[in-house]
Amino acid sequence: MNDYIVRATAANAQIRAFAMNSRELVEQARSIHELSPVITAALGRLLTAGAMMGSMLKGEKDVLTLQIHCDGPVRGLAVTADASANVKGAALEPQVMLPPNALGKLDVGGAVGNGILSVIKDMGLKEPYVGQTQLQTGEIAEDLTYYFATSEQVPSAVGLGVLMEKDNTVRQAGGFIIQLMPFADDETINALEEKLKTMDSVTKILDDGNSPEQLLELLLGDLGLEINDTIPAQYYCDCSRGRVERAIVSIGKKDIQEMIDAGKPVEVRCQFCDKIYNFEVDDLKQMLKSAVAKSSDQ
Repeated sequence: MNDYIVRATAANAQIRAFAMNSRELVEQARSIHELSPVITAALGRLLTAGAMMGSMLKGEKDVLTLQIHCDGPVRGLAVTADASANVKGAALEPQVMLPPNALGKLDVGGAVGNGILSVIKDMGLKEPYVGQTQLQTGEIAEDLTYYFATSEQVPSAVGLGVLMEKDNTVRQAGGFIIQLMPFADDETINALEEKLKTMDSVTKILDDGNSPEQLLELLLGDLGLEINDTIPAQYYCDCSRGRVERAIVSIGKKDIQEMIDAGKPVEVRCQFCDKIYNFEVDDLKQMLKSAVAKSSDQ
């Protein structure tokens, strides 16, 4: 089954909800980056959240970036998503190995540690929107719940999970984001809180054979759930030789000249998909001309 996101409302639009299965895209990320199990879980949770949050964007060309800078052994995670739920991500340290946590589960909180969560929304304006909060647990779902409440003032419940096979491939991955609208009444809020207290984990629900629609039915079926639409989600990197060239031009004349003086081809590897781009000295000379022209125009 291909990955997809379900978008829904409940309680006469007092609640908006998103749920997804993300097993395939998380497995693709694991394979590309050769991630250890705990980093697969950490990056997989962030990829799942990024895809759902990307689908909240209004404009077709809007882009969302989630960044975690932290003092745990992973050191940092980054995910980028667009409004069509195309998502990509990377971990600074992909091969962290840790013993299970006190619950016998992958210790994502231990891998992440303390740090900062940044949410960057590029909506084509002069400056992107940037929201930042302190990490609360490093488990990512709780950190995003705190972000929504404090930075966007939207009371939310976020559930994210990645379940691994014994061969370290991804068995299940998915999540949900439930948000209360400003006009939500106390009865709806209380009913939702009680339901969330008794919910199984996301991966348990998915591993029992439930779809994202059924996950939302379990959560919100008693509150008049209405499924609005579903959209496909995928791991997708939009890098290209042209984009890499523009990135090299942007580093400036001095650095490009140093590469030319070294007299060797330059290899650039995409951090998100591991694709390699090679540039000969003659290519660098053309980029130097572009950098010079760019600086003279400014």
